[in-house]
Amino acid sequence: MADLQDVGAFVAVARHGGFREAARKTGSSASQLSEAVRRLEAGLGVRLLHRTTRSVAATDAGQRLLEQLTPALDAVETALDVVNGFRDRPAGRLRLNVPTSAAKAVLPRILPAFHRAYPDITVEVIVDDSFVDLLRSGCDAGIRYGERMEQDMVATPIGPRRQRFALAASPAYLQQHGVPKKPQDLLQHICLRGRFNSGAMPPWEFEHKGKKVVIEPHGPLIVNLGAGADLKVDAAVGGAGLVYLFEDWLQPYFERGQLAPVLERWWPAFEGPLLYYPGRRYLPAPLRAFVDFIQTMRW
Repeated sequence: MADLQDVGAFVAVARHGGFREAARKTGSSASQLSEAVRRLEAGLGVRLLHRTTRSVAATDAGQRLLEQLTPALDAVETALDVVNGFRDRPAGRLRLNVPTSAAKAVLPRILPAFHRAYPDITVEVIVDDSFVDLLRSGCDAGIRYGERMEQDMVATPIGPRRQRFALAASPAYLQQHGVPKKPQDLLQHICLRGRFNSGAMPPWEFEHKGKKVVIEPHGPLIVNLGAGADLKVDAAVGGAGLVYLFEDWLQPYFERGQLAPVLERWWPAFEGPLLYYPGRRYLPAPLRAFVDFIQTMRW
């Protein structure tokens, strides 16, 4: 019978796509993992991994073995984590997949207090603005804004329940170009825009007393929404034009006087973010602690 440590080494390498990354994640060394996989392959009499100087990938046999092992290993991990509940303080790793906006405006208000309450839990945050398969990505939970959830997912509010998109410009820009009085005035202004990874550029939407206005603004700068948003904000602070973004993201710039609110009564509101995770009866102790913690917070 194959040594379970060798089996674990194979799974780690296959999941992480290489010996170095698997070693970093497991705290082992690449040479130890390589030797363990060689022993497993020798014992089974079949090659499990294709190895090149640049990459490692599972063979057909290795992929089939990984598929069969995954449910069993998940069950073992769950069984061991049950013991975690008997500790005075839960311990372990919590992996979160979040968009840039949540990493910028939501998690900074949660994590410091959470770490003080649960110092033995390590939170690993993967910032990704695309909608991912949580289980396949190896994450325990994710944060998203109102997107369609998979049927087996549970969602709970995290962060403010109502948020707004805000429009802003630097005082210098407004002094030079004037202050827009209504959304339609933006067509005569310099606007800094964003593009989704899909290539679509969302319009700027405004609402006041039930009246909605949608504007397709123009400007000299377009950034990818998420990772490039800070560049857009920095450009606005420098006087390059108007920026349209989450109010919470821009609030520090308002407080410092680097940006000034524009058309504030027209800012549209939307529902706040959701923490979502697989709807299973037993949650890993770190995730359960995190869910319980955010439900006690006031926003």
